[in-house]
Amino acid sequence: MQLLTDDEGSMAVRSARAAIEHVVAKRPKVSPDLTPVFGDKRGVFVTLTKSGSLRGCIGFPYPVMPLGEAIVHAAGAAALEDPRFPPVTKDELAAISLEVTILTVPELLEGEPAKRPAKVIVGKHGLIVRGMGTSGLLLPQVATDYGWDAKTFLDHTCMKAGLSERCWTSKNVEILTFEGQIFSEHIQPA
Repeated sequence: MQLLTDDEGSMAVRSARAAIEHVVAKRPKVSPDLTPVFGDKRGVFVTLTKSGSLRGCIGFPYPVMPLGEAIVHAAGAAALEDPRFPPVTKDELAAISLEVTILTVPELLEGEPAKRPAKVIVGKHGLIVRGMGTSGLLLPQVATDYGWDAKTFLDHTCMKAGLSERCWTSKNVEILTFEGQIFSEHIQPA
C-alpha cells in the first residue's frame, strides 16, 4: 500500500473538515484538489473529539470505495450517525477536532488462539474481532491512548463486538489486524 505524504494527509483532513461543515452547517460543498492516491480504494476512519473526549467515529474497515469518497462519507457519518452520540451541532463545530486514519487491508491473525497476544503489536496494529454473528473494531491508536497491553487490547475489541472479553481465546472467533496512517487536526482551546 502506498503511504500518503504529509501534504496528502493534510488534504485528507481538509476534505473531512469540509464534509463535516457541509453536512452540519449546510455550508457549500467544497471539493479540495486531491492527488491520484485518493482515487485508490482504501479503508478509512474519521474520529471526532471535543475537549479531548470522543464525539464520533465512523469508517470503512475495508477498501470498498475510492479514498476521497470514503473520507467524505465517513466524516459525515461520524458527525451525524454515530449511534453512541447525538448529531454534532453547528455550534459545536469550532470545538471539534478530527483525525483521519487511512487503513491497510485487514489480515487474518493466524495460529492458536492462546498465542494471539504475542502476535499483536500495540501501537502498530488495529484489531477486528469477528465471530458469532458480530464484529468489533478498534483503531491502532486506541491501545496506546489507554496504555493497554496486547491482551487488554484484544479484550476490549471483543467487548466492542458485544462479546465476552476473553472471546479471542476461542477458535470460533477470528482476529484480524491492520495498520493505520494517522493524520490529525487539533483545535486550540479558546
